[in-house]
Amino acid sequence: MPLRLLTPGRRPMTALYATSVVSVGGHSLTLIAIPWFVLQSTGSPGRTGLVAFCAAAPVVLSTLFGGPAIDRFGRRRTSVTSDLACGLATAAVPLLFWAGALPFWLLCALVALAGLLHAPGETARSVMLPDAAERAGTALARASGFYQGVSNAARPAGMALGGVLIAALGTEAALLIAGGVFVLASLSALALRGMPGAEPLPAAAPLSVRGYAGELREGYAFVLTTPLLLAVIVVLMFSNGTHQGWSAVLAPVHADLHLGGAHALGLLAAATGVGMALGSLVYGAWGGRLPRWPVFAVCFLVSGFPRYFTAVLDDGLLALAVVVAVGSFAAGALNPILFTVLYEVVPAKLLSRVLGVATAVSLLVTPLGGLAAGGLVEWLGLSPALLVFGTASLLLGLCPLVFPVWRQLDRTREAVPPVSAPGPGRAGAESPPSRPGPSAGL
Repeated sequence: MPLRLLTPGRRPMTALYATSVVSVGGHSLTLIAIPWFVLQSTGSPGRTGLVAFCAAAPVVLSTLFGGPAIDRFGRRRTSVTSDLACGLATAAVPLLFWAGALPFWLLCALVALAGLLHAPGETARSVMLPDAAERAGTALARASGFYQGVSNAARPAGMALGGVLIAALGTEAALLIAGGVFVLASLSALALRGMPGAEPLPAAAPLSVRGYAGELREGYAFVLTTPLLLAVIVVLMFSNGTHQGWSAVLAPVHADLHLGGAHALGLLAAATGVGMALGSLVYGAWGGRLPRWPVFAVCFLVSGFPRYFTAVLDDGLLALAVVVAVGSFAAGALNPILFTVLYEVVPAKLLSRVLGVATAVSLLVTPLGGLAAGGLVEWLGLSPALLVFGTASLLLGLCPLVFPVWRQLDRTREAVPPVSAPGPGRAGAESPPSRPGPSAGL
């Protein structure tokens, strides 16, 4: 199997998987190290929430307006530049801190810069997946499932490594290592050179404000005229906000007050990542045979609210870790389903723009999640804040079960034309489904 991954047709997909693993691992390390750094250096949940806001808000801006830029600059170049810049911004935090030159406003600015530049790299890699899967002769649902699986597998590695590094070397050293991991990811993306889907789109018009705005409008128009896609984005928008409150504020504060410190936070993060990785890999292997709507609806419900109520009812680490792992396993199936639906119905020339719009809108509330969680903890205390976020997560989790539009998740599969026979040199390989134009609908 390892040798098969290195055959010429599969090399781009292997390089894409490797780049995503390293980049996501570095980002996951910062998700542990940055909140812990702020808590240690300021002792304030409110400031921790403010830093989380500064990290998340620029992500919305870059994804709102970055789709056409990714097409023009090139998806491979975007991935390389994004990770390199994130590495430099992350490494600057401990270096400036050691030099005594890191006021709080500069910390917020560096975190915001990393957030601004990380999202385009993730979008660019996601957009390259259909082309890489086609070159490898792999069905799109399978490629998407395994792509999400290996990316999710990097999360526990990065988060667990973050907890270990913080305990062994200190938070500043962990952040410096995270910067080096981002630089390594930028180097691994260089292997994508020569793949057509990684290069700038040849049909891009000369750059102008009017032309750029027109390209953005195409992405927004597609989203607004696709009811299921719109429903998914709206629900994910609020769901991402609750998750940000959990990961950036509620979980770190709970670990600090009740679970013994950074090692417990690292264990919870590892449970999250392992669960999501296994869920994605299992769905990639067998999920394509199952109806999408029931799987998505049940997994979405299970993946959210139980962790909040468990944290309120039980101060022990074991029960919370088990609940988090089970919920994360369920969450692992969500992105493969959603990305497969996107790949099936969005034309290739619009994919960067539509994915950018979908990501941006789904993240609109994310910056407020950490801010609200920090404020609620300081105003009401940890347990009431957990109950507020848990109730919101429960109501959001019921949406796919209650509203009929979500049942259209299975109709996109029906809209895809039958796959053709394998081309020359691909005997016995799975051919990916072709992507219909906008008329297919969701």
